[in-house]
Formats: sequence, C-alpha cells, structure tokens
Amino acid sequence: MDQPTVEVRTWIDAPPHRVWDLAADITLMPDRSGELRAVEWLDGAAAPAPGARFAGHNAHEAFGAWTTTSHVVECEPPHVFGWAVTDPERPSASWRFSLRDRDGGTELTHWMRMGPGPSGLSLAIERAPEKEQKIVFVRMRELERGMSATLDTIKELAEGDA
Repeated sequence: MDQPTVEVRTWIDAPPHRVWDLAADITLMPDRSGELRAVEWLDGAAAPAPGARFAGHNAHEAFGAWTTTSHVVECEPPHVFGWAVTDPERPSASWRFSLRDRDGGTELTHWMRMGPGPSGLSLAIERAPEKEQKIVFVRMRELERGMSATLDTIKELAEGDA
C-alpha cells in the first residue's frame, strides 16, 4: 500500500537516440536481469508504443516462477519509456526509463514503484506481516541492484558502439 519506489541513474557517453534504442528494446531485458527470463511482444506489437503489451516470464528463488503482462503507458522516443505491470489502472508495479541530454551524452534514469495493485511482495507480507519492513527493504535493495546492473549494461553497450 505504501508504494515504495527505487530510482537509479547513470551518465552515458552516447546520444539519447542510441541509448533509447537499447533501453526500449525489451528483447534485451532478460540479458540484463537476474529475474526476468524471457520477454515477448503481444498482439503483433514489435516495439514500444502507447497501449502495446508484452509478456515477461520471471523466476526468483523466494517467489518462484511467474508470468506477467505489461502495458506500455508512456512512450516518447527518445525520452521516456514506461510500462505498468498487470493492470495499467492499478498496476502491481510501474517501471520507467527516462533519458535526457546532459554534458554531451545522456543521463539515463531507471525508476520503479511497487503497487498500488497486489504483487508477489504483497503476498510475502501477507504471509509474515510482522516482517513487513524487512521484506520491503530487502526486495527494494534487490530491485535496486538489478536496475543498476541494467544501467551498467546499457551504458557498456551504448558506449561500446558509439
């Protein structure tokens, strides 16, 4: 219910259009995540666009395996790519890449917010409500590490081909 958030950022020595091409390519996401195993566009979509949907197949030691459907809710190339997980009106999580010109390169921000809809985190808290603070803290740090690794990979790819 508190809708905890995580935000990480980095500066990349490449223009926003180059960084956008990598950040908005969902097919690269499984290579950058320890949790996301596979992803594919749905309904004939092939790239981010408002209303486009994609399926993400995930696995986590504590939560098991699951599949979600994400809905693109923000798409302004080369500046913003955002998606809502499960239900765009009441998502289990919202994610966003934001890009802006800075110092001859691109500042890339990766942001996410849990809720307000139910998620695996909600289920874990229901099972052990007395550990809510610890559960949320551990999960958010875990997501922060994964998001930082994602930015590191995008940076490496963008600067390597710039």
